[in-house]
Amino acid sequence: MNDFKRRGNNITHQDKRAKLLIVDDNKQNIEMLMELFRGEYKTVAARNAQRALKVAFSDTPPDIILTDILMPEIDGYEFCAKLKENPRTRQIPIIFVTAVSEVMDESRGFALGAVDYITKPFHPPMVKARVQLHLNLRRKQELLENFAFIDALTEIPNRRRFDEVMEREWHRAARTGYPVSLMIIDIDHFKLYNDNYGHGRGDDCLRSVAGTMARSFRRAGDFVARYGGEEFAVVLPDTPALQAKDTAHNILDAVDALAIPHETSPVAPHVTISIGIATMTPDVEKRDQDPGRLIDKADKKLYEAKSRGRHTIAD
Repeated sequence: MNDFKRRGNNITHQDKRAKLLIVDDNKQNIEMLMELFRGEYKTVAARNAQRALKVAFSDTPPDIILTDILMPEIDGYEFCAKLKENPRTRQIPIIFVTAVSEVMDESRGFALGAVDYITKPFHPPMVKARVQLHLNLRRKQELLENFAFIDALTEIPNRRRFDEVMEREWHRAARTGYPVSLMIIDIDHFKLYNDNYGHGRGDDCLRSVAGTMARSFRRAGDFVARYGGEEFAVVLPDTPALQAKDTAHNILDAVDALAIPHETSPVAPHVTISIGIATMTPDVEKRDQDPGRLIDKADKKLYEAKSRGRHTIAD
């Protein structure tokens, strides 16, 4: 079945092909490789490493890179090193495509993090096979990494993944100048729930609440993770305070609608949550700012919500 996404009243095809970046200062080499991969991948080209770095560091980085070695100003080795120094591009497979006479030191390229060398003149089926091989290996690696970022009980992202997403969205907000909002959410009187119903029912409750929150979002970029114990964290990129509060009310109502019995709760006869919200726009000129300040603000707002009797939102 074709995969589609909606934009307004229009329905457009969502292209899920891998993105291939070709880097070469020779126009003919670029045209030859782009023709070879046309239709199979989303191909983009750069005539120098500076332009290629802008593509790689963008919000839509390539899935794999084919690059020449001998290029002006920044050669292929230095280009590879710059990509491997940046956490956002470190995992992108890099293949050197160069003439046999230019392969001066294969060990240097592998030491820098390149995954393969392809020498010219090359055999097109072999080039395509090696690109597909390294894409498959990368996808398998991503699957393993994703398992490491999933909370085993609730099957939503864990604290480790939250830290990574929070850091990424904070720096993206610093670049764009848009606000980022954060919620810290706590299940009210969860210890009383466990004491009354047992830890098995407690685990079921955590799974239900986590799943409900994950389904409450309307935007693909919104993110929820298990923060620890019965606490959850929600990252809302490009979201001002008023919009974040609307989302918080949706989550609060969705958990109420579950109507999970909680006979020993002094707040309500069913499971409820409390939410603390904070919104900030990072100031790139103040280098001391980091995501920790936003987390602290949201945590204080959660404490405020609890002090007001729980089952409420503080912003």
